[in-house]
Amino acid sequence: MEAVGDGVLDRMWSRSRLSLRGRLNRWRDKVWVVAQCSVAAGLAWFVAHDLLGHDLPFFAPIAAVLCLGTSYGQRLRRVVEVMLGVAIGVFMADVLVAGIGSGGWQLALIVFLSMSLALLLDAGIMFVSQAAVQSIVVTVLLPGAEGSFLRWTDALVGGGVALLAAMAVPAAPLRRPREQASAVADKIAELLRAAADVMVDGEVTPALELLADARSTDRLTRELQAAAEEGMAVVSSSPFRLRHREPLRRMAELVDPLDRALRSTRVLVRHATITAYRRLPVPASYIGLTADLAAAADAIAGELRADRMALAARDDVLAVGAATGRVERTDILTAEAILAQLRAIVADLLMVTGMGQLEATDALPPPR
Repeated sequence: MEAVGDGVLDRMWSRSRLSLRGRLNRWRDKVWVVAQCSVAAGLAWFVAHDLLGHDLPFFAPIAAVLCLGTSYGQRLRRVVEVMLGVAIGVFMADVLVAGIGSGGWQLALIVFLSMSLALLLDAGIMFVSQAAVQSIVVTVLLPGAEGSFLRWTDALVGGGVALLAAMAVPAAPLRRPREQASAVADKIAELLRAAADVMVDGEVTPALELLADARSTDRLTRELQAAAEEGMAVVSSSPFRLRHREPLRRMAELVDPLDRALRSTRVLVRHATITAYRRLPVPASYIGLTADLAAAADAIAGELRADRMALAARDDVLAVGAATGRVERTDILTAEAILAQLRAIVADLLMVTGMGQLEATDALPPPR
């Protein structure tokens, strides 16, 4: 019983360490954005309070933080939505409070009308939310016309500070797409190499563990897609990073072929697991091709990690593709499915090296 308890505690400790590491990595990824929001909030307050003389410019720092958000995407749109949302909420509340007064049912009606007007203008969620929030503030606090103008000015101050802050971005979001792309290629190589080992050993337990590992890789392509979108958002919002637009665009074009290559690799791993479970033989040439393709994926990962397109690795992938048309065939359906998946991965990886889809397909010789 004590041994069982120790095992449970060990697993809990291991998971907590992994969780803590993931949280620290998340914080490291976002620490620049957090610092930007913090500085922008303080600067927006300083401008509105000390330079413009507003007594309580609470909305200036709020607008700055809302506009910057925790990602680099759509910052300009957020600035516009926050300022227009403030304008609509303040306008609707001022007009209606003057006519119907304030109270519970008046507040409900004003929020309903403010949000409805924002939605009828085909606004985004930030626009609608700010219209509702500002109508509540005006209705509850009952400011006069001067208060409405000050809040609108605070929104302008916060949005302006956010725009200036958005132009200062670190290099990390520009590096992350290629780093994540190389991580996906590394994982493809790792899975292929492990699948080759499973086909050689025929052991069921390692095969099932490998299959579980392969099925947990969706997050890699999600992170790659997010990194590519964030990188493009950075070069779109900062005039100081425009020279990175074309390299980032080319890297973003690798998201789909890398995603397909990883999916095809998962299917290959599943078929390799089936061969181990059913004790089915796999031709040695198929196993060799799997190991060779893993080496080619390693070469692609190395090129991407070095911030180069993977053109130098194309010959390695082409060599594996050519070999798939020369190997002996087998009448074992699962083994043939492995060969088919190898050819699919080759086509996807050729696209990662810069080939078009039709060109990559044509580069594969017909199977014997």
